[in-house]
Amino acid sequence: MSVHSWNRRGCDIAWCPGCGNYGILKLVGETLTEMQLDPQQTVLVSGIGQAAKLPQYLNAHYFNGLHGRALPPATAIKASNPGLIVIAESGDGDMYGEGGNHFLHCIRRNPDLTNIVHNNMVYGLTKGQASPTSQRGFVTPLQVGGVILEPFNPLAVALALDASFVARAYVGNPDQTRAILRAAIEHRGYALVDLLQPCVTFNKRNTYQWFAAHTAPLPDDHDPTDRVQAFARACEEEPLSLGIFYRQEKPVFEAQLAAYADDARPLYERRVDLDKLAETMRAMG
Repeated sequence: MSVHSWNRRGCDIAWCPGCGNYGILKLVGETLTEMQLDPQQTVLVSGIGQAAKLPQYLNAHYFNGLHGRALPPATAIKASNPGLIVIAESGDGDMYGEGGNHFLHCIRRNPDLTNIVHNNMVYGLTKGQASPTSQRGFVTPLQVGGVILEPFNPLAVALALDASFVARAYVGNPDQTRAILRAAIEHRGYALVDLLQPCVTFNKRNTYQWFAAHTAPLPDDHDPTDRVQAFARACEEEPLSLGIFYRQEKPVFEAQLAAYADDARPLYERRVDLDKLAETMRAMG
């Protein structure tokens, strides 16, 4: 399988020149190729935003949903056909803002899916207002006096909810990012990858140079099985650590559903019993 088998040719890619999304698109495609995954058995799910366009540029099944609503259909797709590789991806605004409630409860359910969040600390599609992860003092056309709120810390929140895999990567470190993406996809359970990237048009503060100067790999002695240590390092602001903060094995959502208690077949392979359905409808009527 070549890299080109994952790239959808002839697309008009609607990102600004220099956007970090190009790097993420390349790294995701390369990772899927290195893993020799079958595009026919891979589904990408996204919401609304610049980052949410990524599935449209890959040769795989995809579903674009409502703003902030990528995780519910991703969970349902995995539950309906557990044999699929499911990747939910969107931007920091979509996942942590509009989708914040779904983010919390998806972690609690622990479906076997990978959640890639393009984190550029700004809303790019809607022209540059602050996102949940924007830093204090960041000036935007809407926050003209600078952001006054504490930025949302997705890693700390995920760890507080005992997520089964929590990582942070930076698009400017391709080798490490591919390794993290692969580990997240191979992990059985919910896997968060908070993927830092610049927005070259609307965020002149958190640039490629800024991320290079303000990020660093997790220390060599970091123990990804130590949740307390992971939480402490997730709360550190300078530098922003990169790597796998935490991972553990725990029961996955779809394996615990009653539908699979006595029948391992995925739901799409089962026939509907029309007599029972009619009986149920009559009982409800």
